Amino acid sequence: MKTFQHILSHLFIGTLLFALLSAPAFSEVNEIYVIRVSGAISPGMADFLLKGIEKASTDGARCLVVELDTPGGLAESMREIVMAILASDVPVVVYVSPSGARAASAGVMITMAADVAAMAPGTNIGAAHPVGAGGKEIGSTMAEKITNDMVAHAKSVAERRGRNAEWVEKAVRESVSVTESEALAANVIDLVAKDLDDLIAQIDGRDIPEKGVLDLKDATQTVLKEDLRPKILKTISDPNIAYILMMIGLAGLYFELSHPGAVFPGVIGGIALVLAFFAFQTLPINTAGILLIVLAIIFFIMEMKIASYGLLSIAGIVSFFLGSLMLFESQATGIRISWNVLLPTVALISAFFVVVAGIVFRAQISRPRTGVRGLIGEIGIVRQALMPEGKVLVHGELWKARSKHPVQAGEHVRVIDVENLVVEVEPIE
Repeated sequence: MKTFQHILSHLFIGTLLFALLSAPAFSEVNEIYVIRVSGAISPGMADFLLKGIEKASTDGARCLVVELDTPGGLAESMREIVMAILASDVPVVVYVSPSGARAASAGVMITMAADVAAMAPGTNIGAAHPVGAGGKEIGSTMAEKITNDMVAHAKSVAERRGRNAEWVEKAVRESVSVTESEALAANVIDLVAKDLDDLIAQIDGRDIPEKGVLDLKDATQTVLKEDLRPKILKTISDPNIAYILMMIGLAGLYFELSHPGAVFPGVIGGIALVLAFFAFQTLPINTAGILLIVLAIIFFIMEMKIASYGLLSIAGIVSFFLGSLMLFESQATGIRISWNVLLPTVALISAFFVVVAGIVFRAQISRPRTGVRGLIGEIGIVRQALMPEGKVLVHGELWKARSKHPVQAGEHVRVIDVENLVVEVEPIE
């Protein structure tokens, strides 16, 4: 019995060792995952890339190829992508393509972080100097801090991948840019490939540090597509678009609350607010900015209830403007609303709030113009002498009337009250 148990145990250990030794370098899945990235590096783009890297690791793909064409983007999104590439269990290949594409600004850091960096003929890489939102320069003191931080980050990544750290520093500090052949000669990239098939043929058998040898022979190519969530997030995660969506949402709900039953503005406002908050989950929101914008809405609502002679509206506009300026943590991330968007939006939305508040306030203080109560203050002619009751003609209608003072037929009277379809009038002196 013991001999049988020993035989089983030896068979189990032998089978396990054979399976481990005969396992391929990365996985038994003979697939190459491909992600095509075109456009600015944004939170939505980062979310798409991070999920692609995670899927490639989970599925055990042979490698992940990122076809990159970007003018740059947000520094925080770039850092998330770089961290994910460096931590990936699957080799990540960044391929700047097709011809005419570029890897500028944040694209430089993403390319440097790849296990294999490649470019297509007719492409360029560089110009990684940090700028503010909308391409505007950052203040000198803050620019120096951000640049030094970016240089340290870029050099660290380049040194880890064995690439030219001095050139990366120049790309950040001096915005230098090079072609694919110059990048290859300067040890910025590893190879130049004319297309994806050529790239795969060149990296097949390449030894990737800490990840083994790439075995891509007869591997199939699978292009990862964006699902609905990344597409929406990529579209609305621009701070300017998210800000405009929030303003539309607040204006729509404000109009619905001030004019109940309109329905359409409330529906549009609700949808816009949901989309704005969906985008805000990926953007660095400043709580003080949100509170100031909410305070501005409160001021505009109070304007409908209180006769402040415009003081509450002015306070609302100031609070609204300051809240918009402080909405994003721009000092830490460089993310801010463009002035070309901020000023017109603040002006239009503030004017909208003020006009609606004024209409509602005037409606509340104005006297009724229709119905029985609308007769008060109107002038009529006595048709039957008031002694003290008689008949008066008001608005072309004959009413039973009474007066505290006798009034002869043909004289004019003013309506001062209406009770049980009897108008009380007074003579006009």
